[in-house]
Order: sequence, then structure tokens, then C-alpha cells
Amino acid sequence: MPDSSPRALFAARLLQARQLRGLSQRALGDRMGLGKDKGSSRINRYEHQVTAIGFDNLGALAQVLDVPVSYLLADDAAMADAILALSQADEGQRDALAALIPALVQEPALLSRLVKLLQLPKREQSKALKALVQED
Repeated sequence: MPDSSPRALFAARLLQARQLRGLSQRALGDRMGLGKDKGSSRINRYEHQVTAIGFDNLGALAQVLDVPVSYLLADDAAMADAILALSQADEGQRDALAALIPALVQEPALLSRLVKLLQLPKREQSKALKALVQED
């Protein structure tokens, strides 16, 4: 069973975000202002759960990786993906999504229908969405 401790989850998310940005440990450490050698060692220690990260470095790390701090601390992959998607939305979209998520949690049938719609092939999905919008 994989380690689900907060430190292990952070390490996995850090590795994922670093690879997503195409950065080596050395490059990430350098961009954080730690220098190439010290930075590489520090990032390696975070990713291998040898060293815990402090709040100041956590903020700097998130800024360099262009992800919210909450993404790096998310409890699971789905939560992290949702946080990342929300961070990429504009303010109006975030407000709408913040209202929509609790509504979907309270209405499982609606959530199920939306998930099924998203699983359709793109062409059918497009038709179904157009029909849904035209109902208004």
C-alpha cells in the first residue's frame, strides 16, 4: 500500500509538478534561489521525504512551479487535479465552479449525468451540450 502521509503526498505532487514543467531538480532549486548544487540536493531531499519543507520554501516552490500551494498539499490526485483546474480558471469561472461543486455533491443524479455526457465521443458531446444550452 502506498504511503499516504502528508509528506509522501507532497513529495509525489512535487515530483509530478516538476516533471510537468520539464524541470530537473537542479533547475528547480536554482529558480527558487537556492543555487544549482544546494537546490538540487534540497529538491531531492523533499522528493525522497528526507526533509520537510517550510512554509516560506513551500510558497517559493509553488510560485516557481506555477501551481497553487494547495495543489502541492492536496490529499489525493483528484483533489489536486481539481485545484489545478480551478487555479487556471478566471475569477468569474471560479465563482461559478465554487457554487456548482456543492450543488453537484448534493445532486448525485445530476453529477452522474454530467459525467456520462463527458464520456461521450467529442462529436456527440458537442451535440448534447448544444441541446442543453438551447433548452434555456
